[in-house]
Amino acid sequence: MGTYAAVVLAGGAARRMGGVDKPALPVGGRPMRDRVLAAVADAAPRVLVGPAGAVPPGVRVTREDPPGGGPVAAAAAGLALLDPGANLVALLAADLPLLTRAAIGELLTHLAAPRHTGPASGGSPVGSERLPDGVCFVDADGRRQSLCGVWRVAALRAGLDRLAAERGGSLAGAPVRALLAGLVVREVPWSGDGPPPWFDCDTDEDVRRAEEWAR
Repeated sequence: MGTYAAVVLAGGAARRMGGVDKPALPVGGRPMRDRVLAAVADAAPRVLVGPAGAVPPGVRVTREDPPGGGPVAAAAAGLALLDPGANLVALLAADLPLLTRAAIGELLTHLAAPRHTGPASGGSPVGSERLPDGVCFVDADGRRQSLCGVWRVAALRAGLDRLAAERGGSLAGAPVRALLAGLVVREVPWSGDGPPPWFDCDTDEDVRRAEEWAR
């Protein structure tokens, strides 16, 4: 697969947690955003979008426009800092404390592999779908975890351009599902050892549960 970039979105309002800086909350003794950045330590570059305290060396930091404008605006800000030759990007929420490098590796593998669809019409050899525009995990109930995925940069940029045109130039408040509309997305259930890497922390109870898993 070669190299990939990573954009970590850390600008959420955390309304269900009283507006705290949620990505800075510790799980297993480390801020959640640091755990996410560690899971993509081999990405180049790594971009953090949102308020940032101390971040690991080499991590680029930016803000969405407007600040608090939501995940799509944050994704646009993060992609703007990628190197010109970037082809693949992990787009990740900053509140995924159980994310691992192995989980990212599984997503990269699925993004590279065409999926066989069986014999083509007329008895021709086995066919396969075109490579997906992105892959993301799905939970046990089949819900797509879009901010725990790896995507083709060109597909995301095309989606951002389309969405901006539809919304009069503003991406503030746009939902992620609108960004991904029309993209070929491969959904991947987690089959590895350990807790689900897509587990996000929206409440204090979620943080406590993540702490238990992280022990």
